[in-house]
Amino acid sequence: MKNILFVILVLGLVACTARPTIDTSPGAKFSYDGLAPVTNSRFEEAWADPDVDLREYKKVIAAAAEFEFRTHLKSRTSSAGRGRGAIEFRMSDEAKQKLIDEVTAAFANELQSVKGWEFVEEPGEETLILVGRFLDIVSHVPRSAGGTGEVMISSVGEVTLVIEAKDSLSGETLFRAVQRSTIKDRAGSIYVSPNNVASWSQVRLWAAKWATALREGLESINE
Repeated sequence: MKNILFVILVLGLVACTARPTIDTSPGAKFSYDGLAPVTNSRFEEAWADPDVDLREYKKVIAAAAEFEFRTHLKSRTSSAGRGRGAIEFRMSDEAKQKLIDEVTAAFANELQSVKGWEFVEEPGEETLILVGRFLDIVSHVPRSAGGTGEVMISSVGEVTLVIEAKDSLSGETLFRAVQRSTIKDRAGSIYVSPNNVASWSQVRLWAAKWATALREGLESINE
């Protein structure tokens, strides 16, 4: 059995306190496509093919990222029991496109400087397809900040991040990680105004963090 634990380590998907383990025991909850669960991953859920070593791959195709926004938004009852207030806000088409552009730019900026890989456009031998999905995107930023011009929010929004590595010829998924992630300031709540400068700053920081982790992980595989 080839050791994919090395790959999981260098991809930066590992929790700081424990070594990751691929669970192939009889009671393990395999994914729908036969990947074994990874315990002690930094991600909420992760699965891997225990018989594949990504170090065999020398080329990579960076597939276009996918973005999906939540349609049915949630609200909450006020503490006084009077009416309901929004906790999720519908994004304008312009805001959706800006988020797509910001996240795409962050990942493109990191991947263009990655070392140790040849980026190609066509499937072939020793070629990996890297797929990123940003799903169930939710905004916590009101489209109008109200009479004061500013509102305080605890987080800008939430995103489910999915990272997959696939063999380019067979299309077989070799690794998948899923994380529901909150976009927020480390210091706590932030004030946002109608122009949302603060909220977009948090989006850029969030995207840069994950893009950097991906670049460093790719570089480590073939060092």
